[in-house]
Amino acid sequence: MSDWTYTVSVRSLCEFTAKRGDLDRRFTPSATALEGQAGQMAVYARRSPGYETELALEGQWGSLRVRGRADGYEADVNRLEEIKTIRGPVDRVPDNRRALHWAQLETYGALIAADRGLAELELALVYVDADTQQETVLRQTHAAAALQQAFEARCQAFEAWARQEAEHRQARNTGLAALPFPLGELRPGQRLLAEAVYRAASAGRCLLAQAPTGIGKTLGTLYPLLRAMPGQQLDKVGYMTCKGTGRITAQEALHALREHTPGRALRVLTLVAKEQACEHPTLACHGDACPLARGFYDKLPAARAEAVAAGWLDAPTQRRIALQHGLCPYYLGQELLRWADVVVGDVHHAFDPHGQLYGLAQSQGWKLALLVDEAHNLIDRTRDMYSTSLSLARVREVVAEAPAPLRAPLRRLAVELADLVRAQPADYQPLKEIPDDLADALQRVNAALAEHVQNHPLDVGPLLQFYFEVLGLQRLLDRFDAHSVCDLQRSAVAPTVATTGGNLSLLEDESEDARLSVRNIVPGHFLKERFEGLHSVTLFSATLGPPDYPRQLLGLPDNTAWIDVPAPFPPEHLTVRVAHHLSTRYEHRSATLDALVDLLATQFRQHPGNYLAFFSSFDYLDKAAARLALRHPELPQWSQSRAMGDGARRAFLDRFVPDGRGIGFAVLGGAFAEGVDLPGTRLIGAFIATLGLPPVSPLQDLVRERLDSLFGAEHGYADLVPGLQKVVQAAGRVLRSADDRGWVWLLDRRYARPDVRALLPAWWVID
Repeated sequence: MSDWTYTVSVRSLCEFTAKRGDLDRRFTPSATALEGQAGQMAVYARRSPGYETELALEGQWGSLRVRGRADGYEADVNRLEEIKTIRGPVDRVPDNRRALHWAQLETYGALIAADRGLAELELALVYVDADTQQETVLRQTHAAAALQQAFEARCQAFEAWARQEAEHRQARNTGLAALPFPLGELRPGQRLLAEAVYRAASAGRCLLAQAPTGIGKTLGTLYPLLRAMPGQQLDKVGYMTCKGTGRITAQEALHALREHTPGRALRVLTLVAKEQACEHPTLACHGDACPLARGFYDKLPAARAEAVAAGWLDAPTQRRIALQHGLCPYYLGQELLRWADVVVGDVHHAFDPHGQLYGLAQSQGWKLALLVDEAHNLIDRTRDMYSTSLSLARVREVVAEAPAPLRAPLRRLAVELADLVRAQPADYQPLKEIPDDLADALQRVNAALAEHVQNHPLDVGPLLQFYFEVLGLQRLLDRFDAHSVCDLQRSAVAPTVATTGGNLSLLEDESEDARLSVRNIVPGHFLKERFEGLHSVTLFSATLGPPDYPRQLLGLPDNTAWIDVPAPFPPEHLTVRVAHHLSTRYEHRSATLDALVDLLATQFRQHPGNYLAFFSSFDYLDKAAARLALRHPELPQWSQSRAMGDGARRAFLDRFVPDGRGIGFAVLGGAFAEGVDLPGTRLIGAFIATLGLPPVSPLQDLVRERLDSLFGAEHGYADLVPGLQKVVQAAGRVLRSADDRGWVWLLDRRYARPDVRALLPAWWVID
């Protein structure tokens, strides 16, 4: 390739050329993005009126185009500054990180000196303490010629890799522009979905796509987005899954697509959880403890080169390459994220506060488009990401184990929590805010733990996890608003024996425990800026509607598109019936149990085969299974049990053999209610003995009140909409291909209500 150019950020250039030595993942308290912005603003406020901020700088070396934004330049004194917000003393910033900071600043220095014709320049590395806003300034003066020489040396070190990456991107884009659909022709519904995804990606919009099972949603979303990749100059595509089974389907589809790309010029990386990839789980992640961290960045170039040449980077491939070069497989995968075209992983990589994919996309300036599979789960998943809790028992436990200097602030936190428990009139108590004394105690614990972790990075043990817990609670309390609720739940615990070291006897009656929680209700408050920072996001599922539900709760842009793909099944293939004589309300269950199991038996005798029967709880399931066995002992049955392992789940599904006969009892919303594929005669029907509504509780009442106040009581966002999404997901187990036929029984008279019918699939013909 004779005529090529490659654009690289200053940060990427320096990370590639300046990182050396060991991998060191020992935790040191760091500033958040918001704290980083606050630190920058504090520095800016102290500078002269002519101080320039966020300078866009760019330079060319050969075919390399290097660009970035320098933090600040003060022309009066000819000083260029790079501002880093940290926690703790500057001398605890690791040497390799400080070397990277200087490399970035020197590169910015070369760019501004060339741009403004400067002969020399003072460089200032400004470290700002996140807690005190105090500055520590490290200064160096460089001749412009020396800065240019260092810049050219970095570019020269990166040039061969850049040429390879430019050639790869050209080959990838050429191949994707002419990529054929691997199965020959798209199915009718699949084509509608693919066209909508392509249009959304081309317009840089988000898309909500409700598409029924059986049309091939994985290929129907991946194929058009990959075809759009060259025209939109996308850097990466992320396929995010809410459940682990989705990654397997995505890998199968991507393998087929890659095989049809000329030269297989598509790098596909599967992100692996640390607990699955770690070779030495008992060792700390630094060179002094783990052999796979020692010399990590010195050995990385060879492993990186082999990995990108392989292109298909699933978990086994990452492990093979990593161990061959003496590297940690997990952190090799994290490094390869920079060089992959398609990334497959859990949604937390994109939506969690610490999500690696989103964080890198923002820092590196990537143009990133996402696909989110089974997106009806995203509301609950992201609610969990922005929720946390802390129990009084947990604080007591830490007091007993903590070093002496930490016990006083920890004991005070325990006392303040206990006082709050004693003051509340009920076992469950919503809180509009936490008392000032408790807030102060929490801040003091965070400060003490931060100092301890800084001073003892190799000897923090279980305290580190506790520090994460209280720090997470503090950060959510700092951003607490109408999007979340705060509550205190009191409970009894078994008596514990005080330990002298922790001085627990000075605390309080330990027969009571309590949990302080911040529970996110509307994750859109946190996610809105994420959607705005991505090129496009397609969320797809068989159960997404009504469209305002995910749009409002997830904070999607106002111009988000919506498509409801027609079912590929003729309506007559699915017989949907309502049991008008039954009520599955809690107070009616005992009285209607005989009639319910008799209906199951009647349907089975009239149309023998395999069925799934879904219930709202294990208690209800167990009672129904026992009553069916009593009244119809000849009917084969098997049941989901609590805490089933992988083997037990496989055994449950293995009972659904082709042309088999029996009823499997399962819980709605559990492992067998979605993501289960039992095509043909392996499953011919489903009974759903619930509307999927959440259990009645004070917390549920609080959630309903909050959502009703924000969006209106008529929407049913707290219960009816998510409940019926679970119902439709469970019913979707019955028809898996256009040739399947089956029955769905809705076992509650409430299914005849207009507001309920409106939330069921329009193509269902309900008797």
